[in-house]
Amino acid sequence: MPLFNDLVPAELERIEAGTRRVECARGEVLFRRGDASEGFYTVIFGQVKLAFTSPSGAEKVVEVMGPGQSFGEAVMFLEKPYPVFAQALSDSVLLHISRSVVFAEIERDPRFARRIISGLSRRLHSLVIDLETYTLRSGTQRLIGYLLRGVPEGAAAGPVEVALTISKTVLASRLSLTPEHLSRILHDLTEDQLVSVEGRSIRILDVEALRRYGD
Repeated sequence: MPLFNDLVPAELERIEAGTRRVECARGEVLFRRGDASEGFYTVIFGQVKLAFTSPSGAEKVVEVMGPGQSFGEAVMFLEKPYPVFAQALSDSVLLHISRSVVFAEIERDPRFARRIISGLSRRLHSLVIDLETYTLRSGTQRLIGYLLRGVPEGAAAGPVEVALTISKTVLASRLSLTPEHLSRILHDLTEDQLVSVEGRSIRILDVEALRRYGD
């Protein structure tokens, strides 16, 4: 993790002393909304969704965390309960780093605090972009933007395969769409010969044409 890149072995040993390995089977809930936070998590492998449930029972996926990503830092500093629940989307292994060991390291080295602030700032920037996307862009534009992020840099105009790492149901919630709306958008893009869909594999037939369509 970039957060720990500059630590010397003695510092890493202190962090390790407050770290435990967490294994989650697919579907297992890591923590629930309202649970107390005692530290933060980083994903070693697998996927974990962060979500909340509305009073009507609808689920909204806030973020899907994968290997190398961390979550829970902000709540740890606020010393407030979790505002979301975390559930494994696949068999996963995580590390839980305790609040006490993080706070002790901040006391020893202010540079450590700056690295944490930098990571939280990136997360905030990402959430602001998400808010802008949900507010100002249509469902079609949201999906196209998501697909284009999966296109390798320097890839040819097409066709390009984009493999979804999450189910279409989770993707729909992540993009603030209903599953039915997502299906209609994929159907329209297929009818316009911009993509072809086979399970979780989406082939972009013409990258530039899809980009223009989204614009």
